Amino acid sequence: MKKINTSPLSGTQELLPEQQAIFNSLKQNIANTYAHHGYLSIETPIIDRSEILFAKAGGDTEKQIYKVIKTTESADSADQALRFDHTVPLARYVVEHENNLTFPFKVTQINRNFRGERAQKGRFREFYQCDVDIIGRGELKIAYDADVIITLLDALKTFNLKTPILARVSNRKILTGLIESMNLTDKSKDIYSIIDHSEKVAPETTEKSFHEIGLTEEEVAKMLKFISIHGTKNTVITALRALNVDNPTFSQGVDELDYVLSLVESTVDPSELSADMTIVRGLDYYTGTVFEFILPEYKQIGSICGGGRYENLTQYFTDQPFPGVGGSIGLTRLFYVLKEYQLIPTTTDNLLDYSIIPITSNEFSAAFDLAKKLQTANHTATVVLTDKKLGDKLSYAAKLAKNGIVIGESEVKTGAYKVKDFTSGEEKELTI
Repeated sequence: MKKINTSPLSGTQELLPEQQAIFNSLKQNIANTYAHHGYLSIETPIIDRSEILFAKAGGDTEKQIYKVIKTTESADSADQALRFDHTVPLARYVVEHENNLTFPFKVTQINRNFRGERAQKGRFREFYQCDVDIIGRGELKIAYDADVIITLLDALKTFNLKTPILARVSNRKILTGLIESMNLTDKSKDIYSIIDHSEKVAPETTEKSFHEIGLTEEEVAKMLKFISIHGTKNTVITALRALNVDNPTFSQGVDELDYVLSLVESTVDPSELSADMTIVRGLDYYTGTVFEFILPEYKQIGSICGGGRYENLTQYFTDQPFPGVGGSIGLTRLFYVLKEYQLIPTTTDNLLDYSIIPITSNEFSAAFDLAKKLQTANHTATVVLTDKKLGDKLSYAAKLAKNGIVIGESEVKTGAYKVKDFTSGEEKELTI
């Protein structure tokens, strides 16, 4: 009989318990941070109507959506699909429940998404995203952009990476206004793409790309000068205003960037924040503030978190505007690369607090009773129920827990238990 292949599908993550514990801890720390900053947790269905998910999708994303097909259906007739991010389901959720929500609506979603990308190292088809968004009805104050950036930075700090984290912030209105002032609006999509990829290629390649889309020498020089602007708030704002760009969109973008950076600076270390004109974000629905987080000492990792402001989250579902700002930590990919660079532990301590080892089956009842008392006192505990020799039971118990408690006839009679620390070998009386 042919054996079925048991290896997980490529592009999916399957961890041993020790690594899963680390992953879960990171995820929980993110969730706790979001909650402490006032974000309310929701879950939208993993499966949704195709017309909902395809409403915003396009280009490569549309090709990567997993359709859900019943055995009696063809792919063309499938009317359901798996979500590829949290943004589109959130838009549907807001429209569906707007009369029961309090706006501005601060919301978080932490769950799996699915995307049929070509499987490769560090790219996943099934992955956790940890999103925060703030949605307004009709309007949303620009100050909320700072709220999202501060929250995400605090969430990433819970990883205790022992390497600096840098938030790089810009505003798409600045580049949009610059392009308008140069009468290059018809080339804006190409310009955004070139700048978005500029850090991944040599400067000569970026310059050549600008020439290839038809920019003059003077226009190329102006663009190269623009994307070279980065640094502290005061340095960047001064440099942008020194460009003397006569365009209201440009001026509004500079003012918004100045304001958002001022608010973020009030709570974070200046070394954790930079304004950077190469940050434009590839997705075309961002309309104002945009940001990415990197580890400056590990630039090869790329962005570890990103997001920005969008003026109308729900434009595909309603005429009423719902502007918002949000960001996402792609935890599955981030966990993978942080392990690769040994920036997080690859193993953890034994998973449980206590292993309780009854010597014979006569002590099972007492063992379960003790386990219940420990669990009630907020400890993790398991009972070892094998028929092996005591030495083998202890070896097994030491692989599961930090501490062991052996229960024999005398312990049952006296109710006094000794705890053995499996790491140090020390024993002490149990107190609950």
